Amino acid sequence: MTLIILGVALWWAAHFFKRIAPEARARMGEAGKGAVAVAIMLSVVLMVVGYHGVTHIDVWYPPSFLTHVNNLLMLLAFYFYAASGMKTAITRKVRHPQLTGFKTWAVAHLLVNGDLASILLFGGLLAWAVVEVIVINRAQPNWTRPAPVPVSKEIMAVVGAVVVTVVIMLIHNWLGVQPWG
Repeated sequence: MTLIILGVALWWAAHFFKRIAPEARARMGEAGKGAVAVAIMLSVVLMVVGYHGVTHIDVWYPPSFLTHVNNLLMLLAFYFYAASGMKTAITRKVRHPQLTGFKTWAVAHLLVNGDLASILLFGGLLAWAVVEVIVINRAQPNWTRPAPVPVSKEIMAVVGAVVVTVVIMLIHNWLGVQPWG
């Protein structure tokens, strides 16, 4: 559990570094981007190694139908990510589509994983995303909605989300996690 907690803490620290210590981050210049990227990659490694090496401790037992809810939420999460990059229609309504997708991903995983390690990992990352949105909104209270985009971009975002969802499900299956219920 220690590696999971360290990984989540490092994730938080790396993402909030420029807000917590703006002068130190500014002094680092372009090298700071690399340092933050390395810290984020290290945090992911810590979380993955920690998650796979921990003793499984059940806290609750998710009902099987939540697997299907998880899959729909994952499709939505990947759509938010695609929409963010393509500035589709949803980005005119949702200020932080990437963070919304991240929160959706975390909630989806909390629904289907009732063990302590999952609660620490996905709950810690969900808390980070919620705090991140609050911090950004306080720092930049004004938001300009993006201009409308062609329907073709919307279709591309949906198709991309479906393709990524299927690929991720196949990877989960290959790793021994049955995503289809």
